[in-house]
Amino acid sequence: MTIATAWQQQRSKSRPSGQQPRCRASVTRVCGKLLKATGTLALVLSLSACQLLGNSSSVGVIAPGTLRPGLADDIGAREHPRVVATYGGVYEDAGAERAIAGVIGRLVEASDDPSQNYRITILNSPAVNAFALPGGYLYVTRGLLALANDVSEIAAVLAHEMAHVTSNHAIARQQRAEAKEFANKILSDVLQDSESTRQAMLSSQLSFARFSQTQELQADAVGVKTLAKSGYDPYAASRFLKAMADFSAYQSAQGSASDAPDFLSSHPTTPDRVNLAVRAARQFAAPGIGERDRQQYLSRIDGMLFGDDPLEGFVRGRDFLHKALGISFSVPRGYILENSSEAVLASDGEGTAMRFDGADVSNYDSLSDYMTSGWINGLLPETVRATTFNGLPGVTGAAITQGWSFRIAVVRIGRTGYRFIFASRQPDQSFEQGFHETVESFRQLSPTERARLKSLRLKVIATKSGDTARKLAIGMSGIEPSRRLEFFNILNGLDPRQPIKAGTYVKMVVD
Repeated sequence: MTIATAWQQQRSKSRPSGQQPRCRASVTRVCGKLLKATGTLALVLSLSACQLLGNSSSVGVIAPGTLRPGLADDIGAREHPRVVATYGGVYEDAGAERAIAGVIGRLVEASDDPSQNYRITILNSPAVNAFALPGGYLYVTRGLLALANDVSEIAAVLAHEMAHVTSNHAIARQQRAEAKEFANKILSDVLQDSESTRQAMLSSQLSFARFSQTQELQADAVGVKTLAKSGYDPYAASRFLKAMADFSAYQSAQGSASDAPDFLSSHPTTPDRVNLAVRAARQFAAPGIGERDRQQYLSRIDGMLFGDDPLEGFVRGRDFLHKALGISFSVPRGYILENSSEAVLASDGEGTAMRFDGADVSNYDSLSDYMTSGWINGLLPETVRATTFNGLPGVTGAAITQGWSFRIAVVRIGRTGYRFIFASRQPDQSFEQGFHETVESFRQLSPTERARLKSLRLKVIATKSGDTARKLAIGMSGIEPSRRLEFFNILNGLDPRQPIKAGTYVKMVVD
């Protein structure tokens, strides 16, 4: 999450000269998440995997065969900076870069168009995602690199995205601008603050559209063929699709999945699709043939950042903590926290969505004045109450607009107002209780607590005789204790029914 003013000022102090701020506060994603949580509309503003981004006026209306030379390159070059900003910037890690560089040359040579140039960027996002832009711009997140377990799995992802480029899938499909326009209408119904609305609209200017199922299956088939021709294990595609499906299921707590953009969000993996990938691999080789090299790959991502970037704060189970700002809060049991580049989001899976962000309140004598200044549409003035939260000045209020009920709280520390917005179409006692429990947990961290907060990283080890998944999982950090064993097996692609052989290279999450 990037808090307006205070957070950006803090980050600018540690940002290398010339690097621009990555994020903006907006309400766009909480509206999208709210829609998905209530079943009204799928999230339409988050970048999905295998999406190809472009401006609807320059891509969606152009018929195949009428493209001017260089149009795809121009689109990719124009959208690249916005993609990087949306996904938290570029992640620089020598080992991760070597892991990708080691496979891309072989894939290009074996691809349908060896003359196509590619520009590959590792994005500083914990989401498991990969996608492409016109002109050969390929992207993988560090979250995806962390989930992969060998060279062939990374090759499978890159081969799939390269297939989208060589097959001109972006030019073939129409953009779905009406989804963006509908979500922006909801946004304007919720917030009236012109600056917040402008920032939110700006963050949604990209037209985020999904490839069709036919295009995805085509990219799967072409990608598997490329894998086999380049000497990698062609079964890696089906194996990694299953790994991503397992990870997505892990993120679903009590039936509620996180809406973080991921590789499966635009085309959910089904057993049929995995089976099709297996069938495609059988056309080229039997299982066990083809390069995998688990040890080489894992050794290269050893020490890689895992989870949230420290500049964005940390999610630890149901707690959000930010070392630089020195703040923390907790959400009730059953809520799923997501730390995005724009805000901290949460949902209980029952129709309640939460957004936490910040705003500059230095021009207001009181928080009550700020609450009634017009940034919330449908505010009920009689509900505005000044209060305190753990010794900090605050204010609460309620709003009703377009069939949504909102509970709002603002807590002040210095010039910054930290804002909680809860929303539901069907508010009930649990909605009220969740709101109060969350805002009342907001507090400042002690110097000792701030000093103890550390980033999570991957640590790669070789198992020893007697090691078990349960024993190793206990030693991990930052994972809910009751789910560490499940997470350990998914992260390492292990069958929980099989013992771990001594000498197996595995990933641990440590601080």
